[in-house]
Amino acid sequence: MSEPDRAHETHETRQPHRATPRHGADLRRAVVIGGGMAGMLAAAALRDRADAITVVERDVLPAEPEPRKGLPQARHVHVLWSGGARAVEDLLPGVTDRWLAAGARRVPLPTGLVSMQAQGWIRRWSEMQFMIACSRDLLDWVVREEVVALPGVNVLERTELLGLEGGSTRVTGVRVRDAEGAERVLEADLVVDASGRGSRAPAWLASLGVPQVHEEEVDSGLVYASRIFRAPEGAEDYPVVNVQSDAREPRPGRTTTIVPIEGRRWQVTLSGTRGGQPSSAADEFEAFARSVRHPVVGELIAHAEPLTDVAVSRSTVNRRRFFEKVREWPEGFVALGDAVATYNPVYGHGLSVAAQGAVALRENVSVHGLAAPGLAQRVQRAVARPVATAWDLATGQDILYPGAVGKQPGLAAKALRRYVDRLLLTATGRPRITKAFFDVITLSAPVTSLVRPDIVLGVLRGPRRPPLDTPPLTERELTTVVGAAADRP
Repeated sequence: MSEPDRAHETHETRQPHRATPRHGADLRRAVVIGGGMAGMLAAAALRDRADAITVVERDVLPAEPEPRKGLPQARHVHVLWSGGARAVEDLLPGVTDRWLAAGARRVPLPTGLVSMQAQGWIRRWSEMQFMIACSRDLLDWVVREEVVALPGVNVLERTELLGLEGGSTRVTGVRVRDAEGAERVLEADLVVDASGRGSRAPAWLASLGVPQVHEEEVDSGLVYASRIFRAPEGAEDYPVVNVQSDAREPRPGRTTTIVPIEGRRWQVTLSGTRGGQPSSAADEFEAFARSVRHPVVGELIAHAEPLTDVAVSRSTVNRRRFFEKVREWPEGFVALGDAVATYNPVYGHGLSVAAQGAVALRENVSVHGLAAPGLAQRVQRAVARPVATAWDLATGQDILYPGAVGKQPGLAAKALRRYVDRLLLTATGRPRITKAFFDVITLSAPVTSLVRPDIVLGVLRGPRRPPLDTPPLTERELTTVVGAAADRP
């Protein structure tokens, strides 16, 4: 049975609570700040317990899978790991089929992946996990189409959030200003901040008297640059190709990634930490891709037609707000997605963490109700669990790069890193360990699963097969792009 089939079966057998329509003072209202992926998933999560859900969005949301002003990072590679894809499917049954029908691909992992990790090339074993690969514009558009069609959901576009209403013990709504300059208050039993990395939640809360929120940052100085290419004829089902850096080396971390997206295109993203960043110059793009630990991406794109200029982003700091640790957390307010934490985009965890946070929101609201005492703090603590996994994975590597700024790892973290280095080496030649690695990296299993007794034993034994010397591309894949097997990178 396929993943979409399993998701449909789960949805059909589950009997969710449906909100009984109410009127006037009894109407159960929710406000979601932000109409991006996290905001739309939050609205989907609340639909069974709220009579009216208002999404406040400052942009005009495209009617098609097109770029929008408030999402410049959409120009870069985005993937939705299986842990996140299952969460979205759980919230919106059938969405996976709609993604695929619109041109996205379900890429089996590691079968459809050619990846050089820190310890070497990963073999393309039979499917262990998967990813959804397409443009961010398509990914968001399909979800948005599903959510805005839900009963009770209303989107206020071109509307600016001015602040929260209420006091230090309870948030009662939001104050907004529309495109004509008119201000008004939207009352709500629950306000969800899904406004992204630009969220001003700490300032909004401070203005109500809520204690200061502790924040941490780890900044590797990462810059990433992307360009879209026309894929060679016959390369529609090409694997995802990726070369990761090795944080143990005393040099800037450089990576390259090709993700085939809809319309027979390749989205190619380069990244480099402080001292080794890519530039926006088109004539330097291929050279940078060849300069990493293996030149395979550069050699492949040499045979593809550029369709766009180079887009560069520098907003890549890992930043986490520990909302769950605020002891006097106000009722009626929850933050999720990038409003809580942002990560180095190289790891691709942002969308999946947001989706799992929305599932946590739905589960708690379904059990306790929209305005139950203590609900907001319960949700915030539940949201923190997937956040913590992604945070540890990202910052544990990023802090190692030259010039990185942030809290240095302690002795326990250093010991764990040595174990993970050995695990990654073993994953290059022992499938059980490869599966454990992909279970965690796709946010399908907790980090603690890496220290199960059977996994520890496998790691101690090491890889069963010798390391691969070259990228595990098939002869057909090579011939399709470079024209002859003799040109193998």
